[in-house]
Amino acid sequence: MSAIAYFLEEAGIATTGISLVRENTEALRPPRFLWVTFPLGRPLGKPNDAAFQHRVIAAALELLERPSGPVLEDFAEDAPEVALEDHPTCPVTFARPALDAATWATRLANELLLLRPWYDASLRRRQRTTVGVAGRSIDTLAAELAALLDGELPEPLDMRALKHGVEDLKAYYQESLTAQPGDRSWQEVQRTFWQETQLGEALKRLDQLLRAHPSPQLRAFTRILAPRNA
Repeated sequence: MSAIAYFLEEAGIATTGISLVRENTEALRPPRFLWVTFPLGRPLGKPNDAAFQHRVIAAALELLERPSGPVLEDFAEDAPEVALEDHPTCPVTFARPALDAATWATRLANELLLLRPWYDASLRRRQRTTVGVAGRSIDTLAAELAALLDGELPEPLDMRALKHGVEDLKAYYQESLTAQPGDRSWQEVQRTFWQETQLGEALKRLDQLLRAHPSPQLRAFTRILAPRNA
């Protein structure tokens, strides 16, 4: 939508839009966009709440009065709480590009952008999380893992920090996947994680690298990375 806005503006047509992923909109810098904190698939917030939806639309249209851009303004309200399973929404569909399509840093960063709204939904619903043992942000942990795969394994490798980082990343993904609508069993969550996500592929790749390492400690470390059925 951001790219389309540029073409329309060049033709003399003023545009405005609604952003669900702030990082993407900041990077593309469209002429006028309103950022909302709603789950993916719900750009107007709560289903069947016409008054709330009208306020969102009105706030987006008000951006047309700005004389110049780019404008990225935050919507002042969060959506009213609603059970995700009560209304249709847009779960994440994981793409599986070729392994050489991009760096691991890019692949993991892009995937986290897709998952963040679902993790936030899980946190609102459960009021707790198992993420945090590593003491670093999830983006930092993904970047650290990517650095191991995009470069060379450091000597020595801090296995304690890596263990805690892997635990946090797995927990973040699992809590995000369980927040999506539908009857998702634990087995289905695990299958999706190991067979469809970039993080699952990254951990299997790291498992391969460590199994070939001359250090017996690093080879033993692979026991916590991926189960055999992955």
